[in-house]
Amino acid sequence: MPLTRISLRAGTTEAYRAALVSGIYAAMRETYAVPDGDLFTVIHEHAAADFIFSPEYVGIRHSADLVIVQIVASATRSTAQKRALYAAIADNLGRDPGVNPADVIITLVEVSPENWSFGHGLMTYGPSES
Repeated sequence: MPLTRISLRAGTTEAYRAALVSGIYAAMRETYAVPDGDLFTVIHEHAAADFIFSPEYVGIRHSADLVIVQIVASATRSTAQKRALYAAIADNLGRDPGVNPADVIITLVEVSPENWSFGHGLMTYGPSES
């Protein structure tokens, strides 16, 4: 179960934000073994004064349309899956809603499976109690 956080400047349309969610989720389903129905996303919009970034980093220029995607997921995927995920997200967001791939920053935060509780205060994926 990935938990996705999307950060961007305020002022986009609901359709734009929905396309971000859809494109990221499709990429996770295609490349990252995320099952249907496993969609948990939070969108954070920020005023320009509160969304601060370097205009160029590691030779990549970023514009005011920057989208930062943080995905928290269990540490179970290969490096190849991660590369495929990055490419698929950038491709999908480039198509719809039209984000320049240079303006897509993605970070993965990997956690142990026992670090998830989906409700009722229960450890969802950890070892059973003996």
